[in-house]
Amino acid sequence: MAALGKPELVRAIGRWTFAALVLNGIIGSGIFGLPSSVAQLIGPAALWGYLLAALGILPIMAVVAELGSQYREAGGQYLYARDNLGRFAGIQTAWFLWLMRLTAAAAVMNVFVVYLEEFIPGVTAPLPRAGAMIALCAVLAVVNYRGVRAGAGLSNLLTVVKLGSLGLFIVAGLLLAEHRAAPAPGTTPAMGQWIDALVTLIFAYGGFEASLIPAAELKDPRRDLPFALCLALPVVAGCYLLIHLVTMWTVPDLAHSERPLADAARAFAGPGGAAAIAAGALISACGWLSVQFVSAPRLTYALAERGDFPPVFAAVHPRFRTPYISILLYTVLVLVLSLSGSFIWNVFLSVAARLVTYAATCVALIRRRRLQPAADAWRAPAGNLLALLGIAFCALLISRLTAAHAVIVTVVAAVATVNWLAVRRTNHR
Repeated sequence: MAALGKPELVRAIGRWTFAALVLNGIIGSGIFGLPSSVAQLIGPAALWGYLLAALGILPIMAVVAELGSQYREAGGQYLYARDNLGRFAGIQTAWFLWLMRLTAAAAVMNVFVVYLEEFIPGVTAPLPRAGAMIALCAVLAVVNYRGVRAGAGLSNLLTVVKLGSLGLFIVAGLLLAEHRAAPAPGTTPAMGQWIDALVTLIFAYGGFEASLIPAAELKDPRRDLPFALCLALPVVAGCYLLIHLVTMWTVPDLAHSERPLADAARAFAGPGGAAAIAAGALISACGWLSVQFVSAPRLTYALAERGDFPPVFAAVHPRFRTPYISILLYTVLVLVLSLSGSFIWNVFLSVAARLVTYAATCVALIRRRRLQPAADAWRAPAGNLLALLGIAFCALLISRLTAAHAVIVTVVAAVATVNWLAVRRTNHR
């Protein structure tokens, strides 16, 4: 129950609206660079990689669906971990969620600059690249600094354009592209290459966890959350498979294409088609980033409200009513990671953080089933087994971390521990 005089969030998000939010959270601009990255790792076997990644993420999505169906409060995976595994686990999960949102945004920033070169040659050189990234971050930060309505409105507009451009690419490609067989692989991909491809693909299939945060505004989380997650996976997998199929048919050297979708569109629709897809990629990047600039700063704001983060993160601008300190911090950190790492480097780091939160969520489900075996929830078939499979899948992919990624993950865990030590004696809601 809300405190006397304190307004509550309105439960206004219905089943289909939430399903759209989940789809939009998963399908980002990473798909505009994904086909070449996957082809470089496993070549013509890439289509099997998409299917294997979908099967790998399936038990994790089922676990999330069961847990999410039991919560009517905002917080997502942070709340699941804190509620079932303790405050320490909750704060650790929160920090890795934060790292995930930062590195995913940095990866998308790199895709933005690569496709911008279709219109501004030379923009990928160090100084122009930095200037483009700073300009984009500054615009998004100012829009969200001045009010959540402006940020959400921009996000909605750009999301519609993003999905429309991808749908047009698939339909036009299937109708117009010459159906050429993929070249035979020179060598059979090694096991390490397969695992690296799965790491890259998990980045593309992830993002659904961000939609869990506004659970307090869902009309019926018990029914709508599992429905949306169960619908999203086959839709997204089908979309990705068709996009890769079109690029595989039309781009002779797909593994070395910097702008695979634009190169594919150029092959079956000429320069105008390539320009249209490049513009769609730019709009898609802006749309996805605008979502992050709306949602990610609210994570640290929510944690501070619960007493798990320093109070400064809960500061609200007196005029614009936005968590301006969290927004400014997020902007700076996204820029640092964007400028210092490539698309693939940030993808791997984002997936590393994501796998930690996925594993924590799987453990939380096992614990939840023991604590509340009769809870009113949507039940995943063989939920404990699915949770164990999810943990094993996460462990397999984490094994491919580079030393640099492992160091950053360790530092984040250490910072989260310091955070916990600083707040553990305080009261928390």
